[in-house]
Amino acid sequence: MILRKVVIEKIEGVFRRYGFDPIDTPSIELFEVLAGKYGEEAENKLMWRFRDPWGDREYALRYDLTVPLARYIAMHRDTPMPFKRYHIAPVWRHEEPQRGRYREFYQCDVDIVGSPYPEADAEIIMVVDTVYKELGIKGVKILVNDRRILRGVFEEELRIEEPLRVYRAIDKLDKIGVDGVRRELGALGMGEEAINKIIDIISLKAPVDQAVRELTARYGSNKHVVEGARHLEEISSIVGSKDLVFDMSLVRGLDYYTGPIFEAIVEGIRIGSIGGGGRYDSLIELFTGIRTPATGFSIGLDRVIEVGLELGVLKRDKKTYTEVYVVMLDRSNEVSSYSLEIIRTLRSAGIPTSWDLLRRAHQKQREHARKLSIPLVLYIGKQEVERKTVTTYHVESGERAEIGRENVVDHVKRLLKR
Repeated sequence: MILRKVVIEKIEGVFRRYGFDPIDTPSIELFEVLAGKYGEEAENKLMWRFRDPWGDREYALRYDLTVPLARYIAMHRDTPMPFKRYHIAPVWRHEEPQRGRYREFYQCDVDIVGSPYPEADAEIIMVVDTVYKELGIKGVKILVNDRRILRGVFEEELRIEEPLRVYRAIDKLDKIGVDGVRRELGALGMGEEAINKIIDIISLKAPVDQAVRELTARYGSNKHVVEGARHLEEISSIVGSKDLVFDMSLVRGLDYYTGPIFEAIVEGIRIGSIGGGGRYDSLIELFTGIRTPATGFSIGLDRVIEVGLELGVLKRDKKTYTEVYVVMLDRSNEVSSYSLEIIRTLRSAGIPTSWDLLRRAHQKQREHARKLSIPLVLYIGKQEVERKTVTTYHVESGERAEIGRENVVDHVKRLLKR
């Protein structure tokens, strides 16, 4: 839990540095609010739904943080635009728990509402790229595509009548492989020739500028392909990162995406994406009737932690926030009173300090501090009371010293490198 808190604090710090402000939304929503926003599979298989036992209304646990944001904007129409928000909270999926898949997990969302321009999409990519870098996670690639490109190629060039079903099949590529996608497409009634064309098309993966050239060369007469490609080109120009890669197989399974779509992966680690998002210019309109552009990204906190642990850049070695543990060498009134004065002084100075509440012998107190890996132990007995001192023991260095009461705070801060 402490590791999760540490990671959240780092992520939140980056979000704030980029000018995003927090909001929160309920964990439970009316199902009618969420219905029709995610797609058939999500709403019929992955969403936790239940009927109110004291009424007839149907509810659902929060599936993501994006649709609740859309409802929030609909309820606060006087929100100044662009609205830059972040939201860190749990969501729920009806999954079979396994590595990288959870029934309850945290999402760290960052969104911009009100801007239709590539600058907003670029800002989203830059903030999440900074998060991954500051967490020390190397090898992150941010894959991009655009729903307009998919529309132009699959719906208009290939004339696929039910594209969402095809997109959902392609979206499983990372899980089931090319042969699995072939089987999924075949199950949709598609012929071998059409399947081969789709497999060939989704094999395009290249730096954005190169992909734009290839797309415009092949589909230069298609308005939607050109619009999507140019939008991605502008995003890439602003971001200026070699870690931004165009991937034609990236479709993002949620139905509400309308423009650029993003996904973050870590090369060499098979856990799936560690974040994803895109532009959803029509979602808020479902609530307000007014077209409101928006774009965002969701970082999968639990997957990020799992990847960080595997890479060795995150560790679970911190067992407590306590930095100082006060050991009372006896339980006389004088020692107890003096110890509590020292404890209050340290806490008032902002130093996390704890002491024994079980009236244990000093050997047991020391053992407890050791088990929690507390870095600094203070010993107080009759000698320290008489001299108005404390004896400090710094675990890492082995340094032991007797310090005057008036210098305790400064000495402790030095040892803790504050």
